[in-house]
Amino acid sequence: TRNRSIQDSEGAPQQSELPDHLSPGTLEQEQAPTGDGQPAPAAPPSPRVTPAGDRHQSVRRSTRQRQQPERLIKVMTAELADLDIPFELFAMEAMFPNPVEPDDVLAMKASTDPDTMYLHQAMKQPDWKEFQKAMMKEMSDQMDQKVIKLIPKKDLPKGATLLPAVWQMKRKRDIKTGKVKKWKAWLNIDGSRMVKHRDYDLTYAPVASWGIIKLLLALALTLGWHTVQLDYVLAFTQAPVERELYMQIPKGIDLDGADPADYCFKVDDCIFFKGKMIYVLYTDDSIIAGPDKKEIDEAISLMKEKLDLTVEGDLKDFLGVNIEKKDGGFWLTQPHLINQILETLRLKQKNKPINNSNSRDTPMIHSRILQKEADSPEFDNQFNYRSIIGKIAYLEKGTRPELAYACHQCSRFSSAPKKAHGEAIKQIGRYLLGTADKGMFIKPDLRKSFDVYVDADFCGNWNERYGHDPDTARSRHGYVITYAGVPIIHKSQLQTEIALSSTKSEYTGLSYALREAIPLMNLLKEMKRHGIPVLDHPPKVHCRVFEDNSGALEMAKIHKWRPRTKHLCTKLHHFRSYVTRKEITIHPIDTEDQPADILTKPLAVEQFIKHRKWLIGW
Repeated sequence: TRNRSIQDSEGAPQQSELPDHLSPGTLEQEQAPTGDGQPAPAAPPSPRVTPAGDRHQSVRRSTRQRQQPERLIKVMTAELADLDIPFELFAMEAMFPNPVEPDDVLAMKASTDPDTMYLHQAMKQPDWKEFQKAMMKEMSDQMDQKVIKLIPKKDLPKGATLLPAVWQMKRKRDIKTGKVKKWKAWLNIDGSRMVKHRDYDLTYAPVASWGIIKLLLALALTLGWHTVQLDYVLAFTQAPVERELYMQIPKGIDLDGADPADYCFKVDDCIFFKGKMIYVLYTDDSIIAGPDKKEIDEAISLMKEKLDLTVEGDLKDFLGVNIEKKDGGFWLTQPHLINQILETLRLKQKNKPINNSNSRDTPMIHSRILQKEADSPEFDNQFNYRSIIGKIAYLEKGTRPELAYACHQCSRFSSAPKKAHGEAIKQIGRYLLGTADKGMFIKPDLRKSFDVYVDADFCGNWNERYGHDPDTARSRHGYVITYAGVPIIHKSQLQTEIALSSTKSEYTGLSYALREAIPLMNLLKEMKRHGIPVLDHPPKVHCRVFEDNSGALEMAKIHKWRPRTKHLCTKLHHFRSYVTRKEITIHPIDTEDQPADILTKPLAVEQFIKHRKWLIGW
């Protein structure tokens, strides 16, 4: 929306409901005295956060003719804070690269997460004063850390690109109680305006997976280690930048009387071992664990010499997961995320207790396999389908692996959901309605070591009504990798190629599972070299034996040439050398006792509850 002012009934200028767009300004370093004896330019004014919504400022409206693209008229003329536009909040230049006016800010409302918003949305919130304080702190921290410097715009290097600034606001809540514990304001450069190899080169940052985090928790319990959670202040800005970047003065910033249009900002320049300590990093959140509390404190002190970080104490809330030490293990729960899902699906009223009278015992109907459902009516858009899938997927990866099959099945139809797919999402919601306070219980069993459970459902998607669709002929495999009886990695996956036999579908699942298990084996070996007493017995791989033959089991253990399976050689036989060296052993398991079965098909209530208890402890 463009800057504009409106007249009140007496004709006095008054700000429009949507705040004025920031006048262009930039950050750069002060000029040094010139070599010819001329005095150096006056020092630039100090940036100061002001209540952007309270400033009395009349902005001249552009007289240039406008011809807005039709597809954006609804968005650009809407009062975004009041209309429920069901899209995520993103700068839209990447999607619509040729706006009529270059200073237009094109955005969609973040209706799926009411705690995340842009500046103009935060200004309309009852806790706007708290966001102002967060903005003040952010600017102060950025300046104190010398992340940004104020420079006159006239001193911009020739050819430098001036990028717009974007405020991101967020309420951070206590995961267990849901109460707001902190207001955050992040000052960002608008990434949609950045060009690769002009403003940046690399876009990849390694982070620890949930499997590694759960492995660390299991190790901490088995070895009786201390754990400390760390949080980095201004984490992204503590790394060197690849290019000199220049940013407009963000909205809400005054320069002690100077004109912001004359200035800009210049931006300046997952697992680790130390002794017997292990350090796991996920962007700006991290965990350090080890046997000696004094050694951990010394390591943190060394880190503080180079990095700005805060010590959060023992594990409590990590990556949106509440971690509670109880009953000799860890309870991992995500109640706030579950409440968000239920409220979005209108299965729970905000700030009201859960009524589970309409709950379900399983996340999917036992007798139904989701298809494209061409005969079903269109999805009615009662909720943002893709957003709900994303939330359920994060819940499933963190603390509710029993949802993996249901979540993956629903996500397959995100591009064109039907009413039947929306009802399947509601089924998951009603299952969560009755289990909202549940999570994953981690309690190691020292009698067990490293185990892999693999199962496959051969051609389980087949439906004669949709026989023309090749996806119905695909098999699905699922696997669970455990350490000391603790599930650390799980997956439910539709196979990319159509298997011609149950043997191939099972063997494909076995191959994919071991692609994840072998790197974990190597990680445990590395831990042992660092003196960490891990359980590193050869992994036992449990795969199903077929009705009248043990094809996959024989192929994995007996390496003879077979005309019907030679095409599997390069793609699926990668783990055979480990079996030969007895670093991996293959074992049969009865179908009724195969816990990975919960990841391959919708199960009846009794079987589902049995495998769920094995998987997450209840």
